[in-house]
Amino acid sequence: MSNAYTSTTALAGLVKAAYDRYVEFALRSQPLFRNLADKRPVQQAMPGSSVVFSLYQDLAAATSTLAETVDPNAVALSDVTTVTVTLNEYGNTVLNTRKLGEFAFSDVDPAIANIVAYNMADSIDRLVVSTLITGTNVIYAGTGNTATSGITATDIIEGEHIRTAVAKMRAANAIPREGMLYAAYLHPEVAHDLRSETGALSFEDIRKYTDPNVGNILNATTGVYGGAYVVETPRAYTANDGTSSAKVYRSIIAGQQALAEATAVEPGVVIGPVVDKLMRFRPVGWYSLQGWAIYRNASLYRIESGSSIA
Repeated sequence: MSNAYTSTTALAGLVKAAYDRYVEFALRSQPLFRNLADKRPVQQAMPGSSVVFSLYQDLAAATSTLAETVDPNAVALSDVTTVTVTLNEYGNTVLNTRKLGEFAFSDVDPAIANIVAYNMADSIDRLVVSTLITGTNVIYAGTGNTATSGITATDIIEGEHIRTAVAKMRAANAIPREGMLYAAYLHPEVAHDLRSETGALSFEDIRKYTDPNVGNILNATTGVYGGAYVVETPRAYTANDGTSSAKVYRSIIAGQQALAEATAVEPGVVIGPVVDKLMRFRPVGWYSLQGWAIYRNASLYRIESGSSIA
């Protein structure tokens, strides 16, 4: 005798996939680079499409002795130098429908607000990076390299590059960002190469003689090195513009007032009006009106390198 089972096959229409109504967001990197924009207008005269910053020039050192009976000649100050920051509009928007809100198995509105807010922070940070990498002080990794196009994957960062950038900034009177330390923003794959360097004055060589617990080595963190505190971030700019399209990483070493920022409208989320006839379309976006420019080149160095794990 054969049994007829009332199984998941027989009642397949009753067996459905279950969905978790909690929807996770994509993996995100933390926006960091806008922190370097620490020069802003102090006494802006009026609203405008651009903001001009002015810097006094110091007098040349007066090292000659004065004659007792001679009135010294007066010297004129040099004209001020200027830095111009041009303001531009930036923004993005999402227009969701009422039908989506009614049909979706998860609450979409809070998710849209979260995604738009992150897009704002992400976009502004990328705009800052695009300005930072225009600085004129560049150290190219590798032997004899004088341009980005000469960088290969084997031209990796060395501790000497950071020490050189720090020394150059100290020699130019650039003000450190924290105590006596400058900021070094490195891609994690570049930081890996820095920690893997061997020999005298390398990261590992210094750490094993100065840190009894070798904590930074075991934790695979860089901490402070070569006169700079190291911030590891995947937001460091990269492009495949080296030799044979090799990936080139831009590491930023900065002191105070490396970057100027002018803002007419601070970035913010905007809930737009519902204006369609049936009130079905709901706009959510962000908007800003601002700009950036290199303020003191002496406070900014860029190290261009490949990576052994690119």
